[in-house]
Amino acid sequence: MNRKMNAFRKGLTIVLLMLLTAFTLCACSGGKKEVTVDTAKLAKELAEGSVTSEELTEMATGMIAGSYYISDEIYAGGSAWKGTGATACEVVVIESKKADQTGDVESKLKEHLTSQADLYASYNAGEVDKLEKAVLKSLGKYTA
Repeated sequence: MNRKMNAFRKGLTIVLLMLLTAFTLCACSGGKKEVTVDTAKLAKELAEGSVTSEELTEMATGMIAGSYYISDEIYAGGSAWKGTGATACEVVVIESKKADQTGDVESKLKEHLTSQADLYASYNAGEVDKLEKAVLKSLGKYTA
């Protein structure tokens, strides 16, 4: 249990540092400069730095929008890393075409989390807690 809590704290710390860095970039530019994120690099760093229960594998780029039910009108790109399915561990970073579309992306990712929690409840209930505590944040055109 302590190991899981440490992994959760580590993941939360990484996400908060990412957001703090992005907010700092916005503040330094007077809010006029658009935030740019390398989704593949960020997703890989989050996967390697926050998930300790298993090794994650990068999802094929062409499968991401469909896997999370994000429409082509919204999806500009992204990166996702998933486990074997034995655990609920995954990391996803999505770039929307417009900043005002991140709410739609967050909604789809929340639906995904709910669906996964329902699925895991039937055969690996210990993973449901992870899904309920998932960190989901947006900044600019990006949602992680």
